[in-house]
Amino acid sequence: MALTPVLSESALLGTLKTRYATKLFDPQRKIPEPTWTALEETLVLSQSAFGAQPWKFLVVDSPKIRARLRPHTWDQPAVTDASKFVVFLARKATSSVDIAHYLARIAEVRGVTTQSLKGFNEVILETLSERALNGKLTDWAARQLYIALGQFTTAAALLGVDTCPIEGLEPKKYDEILQLGDTSFTTVLTVAAGYRLETDKYASLAKVRFPLAEVVQHV
Repeated sequence: MALTPVLSESALLGTLKTRYATKLFDPQRKIPEPTWTALEETLVLSQSAFGAQPWKFLVVDSPKIRARLRPHTWDQPAVTDASKFVVFLARKATSSVDIAHYLARIAEVRGVTTQSLKGFNEVILETLSERALNGKLTDWAARQLYIALGQFTTAAALLGVDTCPIEGLEPKKYDEILQLGDTSFTTVLTVAAGYRLETDKYASLAKVRFPLAEVVQHV
């Protein structure tokens, strides 16, 4: 089934022109549950290489944990004030076991046998083997997270929710506080989501981008 447009081109661009990396969130205003459920689903539906999903998204609801994380995030108020705070985790080393789990899920959802996916399995494992030899398996997984980040922030804007992606943090401290040491995942970045305060000076600033002709070329 082909995709069907759900909004106009002008509505899409208008929304993207008004979204920005929100610095000050209204701590009293919460994201409605149906809206947040939909945004969590956008993370599940995000694209990734081979569809392998080498990630996990940790929604930190505990005020105490958020307060502990804030000093290790350049003391940014978004960590504690935003309605939701999500830590994007990358799988440290995607293994053949992880891929077998993924292929089993494909077989379950599509009603095929895992044997029929043998060729696909070999292609994935060959790629992962190359990354492993270069010591870049975690980097490969981290790059997939940025695809999910783009989808999440765009979807949030379309639902009228403000966001702020945050890379300014100490991953090791995050891993320690979130007790990730004995898990297969590590912190890469975070996203705060909620609603802007009118006093956020960045909300009224003009968006600065290079002209389309300077950054988009046709060959």
